[in-house]
Amino acid sequence: MAIYNLGSINIDHVYCLPALPRPGETRHALSYAQGLGGKGANQSVAAARAGADVIHLGAMGTGDDWVPRRLAAAGVGISAITRLPGIATGHAIIMVDAAGENSIVVHGGANMALPANLASPAGLGRGDILLMQNETNLQAEAALHARRAGARVIYSAAPFSIAALREVLPHVSILAVNQIEARDTFAAFGEDLPVEGMLITRGAEGAEFRDLGSGQVWRQPAFAVQAVDTTGAGDCFTGWFAAGLARGEDMPTALRHAAAAAALQVTRQGAGDAMPDRAEVLAFLKARG
Repeated sequence: MAIYNLGSINIDHVYCLPALPRPGETRHALSYAQGLGGKGANQSVAAARAGADVIHLGAMGTGDDWVPRRLAAAGVGISAITRLPGIATGHAIIMVDAAGENSIVVHGGANMALPANLASPAGLGRGDILLMQNETNLQAEAALHARRAGARVIYSAAPFSIAALREVLPHVSILAVNQIEARDTFAAFGEDLPVEGMLITRGAEGAEFRDLGSGQVWRQPAFAVQAVDTTGAGDCFTGWFAAGLARGEDMPTALRHAAAAAALQVTRQGAGDAMPDRAEVLAFLKARG
């Protein structure tokens, strides 16, 4: 069972500051770093390091060759990444304060110009997973194709948009949202959603999975750690969760592994580059008993 991820690829420009700037305020950064990011790339790396077979469906500009090399080094399949001349690779400006909180500005670039063939990738079939986020075009087209092919669709509805969610929701198997996005989803569509289940992340309170067919709910507390940078924590959780389903894990195991991975990830600087591998997560869980 493979994970096909129709996802964004960003270059993150990360600035660490004592505090985030207020409107109209200029602050000096304490440090600067460049790294791999984008919700799609983050989730692909997380799932691959969790042990899943991951094929990334995405696009970039013609430069920045270190990006696909870094994805491949993490175990992500990169043969379906298209290079687009004349279009910038997606990128993000990320400001992180002393407490690990962040503010982010994103430019979609090539992520919003994916060629139509990526909506129907060769090989995607029954038992596979299509993972998506709201940072690319072709979301509804890819989800429809995946469901017709017998694959499950996990939709990470971020950045959150009611219009984007309305378009893709009929084809979604599992909807992944944070607690604020869950509230807005219920307000817009009611609680009787046309999906199999919902993954709801709740930050320091952990996460839960709701089986909307049976009504069963599994809850996973967060692991207490000292956060250094929370950028990409939700992507880490979702990528690991998807990998758990692809591996055939039961729901409590998939949630526990995802929570441990996210706890490790926030103790490191960066997003995609900070994703832990399976050995690290298992060692973390063993140490926690």
